[in-house]
Amino acid sequence: MVNVALIGFGWWGKNLAKAMEGEDSKIRLAMIVTKEMAEASEYCKAHQITLSNELSDALSNPLIEAIVLATPHSMHSDQIVASAQAGKHVFCEKPLALRHEDAVTAIKACKDNHVILAVGQNKRFWPSMAKLREVVASGTLGTLMHIEGHYSNEHSTKFFSDWRDKPTESPAGGLTGTGIHIIDAMVNLAGKASQVSAHVASFRSGKDPRDATSVNVQFENGVSAYFAMVRATPLFWRMHAFGDAGSVEAIGETECIVRRNGYVVERFTYPAIDSIKAELDAFATSIASGGEIPYPISTEEMGQTINLFEAIVQSVNKQSTIKVHP
Repeated sequence: MVNVALIGFGWWGKNLAKAMEGEDSKIRLAMIVTKEMAEASEYCKAHQITLSNELSDALSNPLIEAIVLATPHSMHSDQIVASAQAGKHVFCEKPLALRHEDAVTAIKACKDNHVILAVGQNKRFWPSMAKLREVVASGTLGTLMHIEGHYSNEHSTKFFSDWRDKPTESPAGGLTGTGIHIIDAMVNLAGKASQVSAHVASFRSGKDPRDATSVNVQFENGVSAYFAMVRATPLFWRMHAFGDAGSVEAIGETECIVRRNGYVVERFTYPAIDSIKAELDAFATSIASGGEIPYPISTEEMGQTINLFEAIVQSVNKQSTIKVHP
């Protein structure tokens, strides 16, 4: 059992706390750090959790083995570095950082201080995506040529916070909320991107936004890709990988469709899982193994995800095609 401190107790922080509940959890929530002390007080009393409003209290506490960050995006890199320097393992909600330079700094700090770094990309743990990766890795699709993705939801309307409306915290429409999951999946499948062109069509701003972001990507290995996200529309997820011998399509959390030349279409449906619990348990497992069992998302992929993320933001702002940082 790994004792952790949760930093941030907003909408997503509460989801993380709930995922740590239960006797089968590999993580024990021992402390919550939040500026909203009154809101968290009742929860902490009910679950016998220490409450604080200072990150330093968690970093100096010898009982805390790891930090779970659910804070505004711009704070992640500095908080990861401070946690690593205090000898604490770190689970950071996506995005890891808003700039590639900051992601590299955070990753290096964890490596230098010999602590595990995990990022909260829970769609990686969906059964549909596990099957998609399995099919691509098997080689049955032939040469991977193209990837398509889409992820939209209504969360920007249902779970609004003022900081999420700031361009400095949430640039390029729904990129930090939904698009980052697509970026992570594509980097996992195709590796490093080489260039990107992106556009945001905005219909309304403010607390109930309406915008659509579209992105075209070229990867260094020649794979092409495009994806989109819409705020706000009913939840929809699709990831589709195409090879010269077939394709595999993940729809939502539990459905996967495989199409191969000369074969009958195969449809797979899996039971849903608690993907937030799954990623936190994977983090705990890696800690318990001393890093011998790696977290499923490598630090190289974390860095390349933010590299592509930053290029997309630059493309939107400059309204031009952007070369991804080498």
